[in-house]
Amino acid sequence: MASSQPSAARSNAQPAPASRQRRPTVPRGARAKESAPVVEAALDARAVSAWFSGRKVLDQVSLVMPKYEVTALIGPSGCGKSTFLRTLNRMHELVPGAEFAGEVFLDGKDIYDPSRRITEARRHIGMVFQKPNPFPAMSIQDNVTAGLSLTGIKVTKSEREELIEECLTKAGLWNEAKDRLGQPGGGLSGGQQQRLCIARSLAVKPRVLLMDEPCSALDPTSTRRIEQTIMELATEVTIVIVTHNMQQAARVSDKCAFFLAEMGTPGVIVEQGETKQIFEFPQDPRTNDYVNGRFG
Repeated sequence: MASSQPSAARSNAQPAPASRQRRPTVPRGARAKESAPVVEAALDARAVSAWFSGRKVLDQVSLVMPKYEVTALIGPSGCGKSTFLRTLNRMHELVPGAEFAGEVFLDGKDIYDPSRRITEARRHIGMVFQKPNPFPAMSIQDNVTAGLSLTGIKVTKSEREELIEECLTKAGLWNEAKDRLGQPGGGLSGGQQQRLCIARSLAVKPRVLLMDEPCSALDPTSTRRIEQTIMELATEVTIVIVTHNMQQAARVSDKCAFFLAEMGTPGVIVEQGETKQIFEFPQDPRTNDYVNGRFG
């Protein structure tokens, strides 16, 4: 069990800056004795806790996000959904004063292990944010391949052209953009920009794609297109999505986790399971009240 007080960094790592200090939940030697299974090629978060400037916002959250499925994180604002999402690819530690405890496994390896580089985790676990963030002055095609140089991936000209078409097609944007690849990405509509960001994430061949309310700023038509893209992509990548739209969660996800923070306490998962079960046969009355719109 993690202590609520700061503890030393992992013994085989160099001391981390205060803002990135981790709070180990178990002794490092105990890992070899663990018997809990790790789901291969999926994310497995174990006892994840998070703090901002000493304030605990997540408490012992554990969740398996299965391979080639969509897992939706639902719950009221302020319950830790987006914070949990950011811990899944080590973006949480970029925030000054942020701290973390727990483990996040991908392919059976803890992405927070000191021997693993942050850039490696973010290459395999991509992120699409709430607000589309393409490079506005960069061309559509250059936006798609922007991540290649950042991750050290080298491709030939023909491979680059094939990759651009492949990623834009998977993101549902190829037919709309194929005749304007050299034009600025900032000239696209909001929904198209979000799909461009998805294409950019796909270019580095991630195993997992995290999506933080990707449709919240979009019109219904663009939302439907993004949802269709999500369901198509789930055949080849694991997807974790934060959404406040209960209908959207019911439409696109295979599994659901309901987060809640009550009366100033840190966020926890109240209930998790198959989406149909969470929406139609919830076990906890708080889950039932939330999915039926009685609060939140």
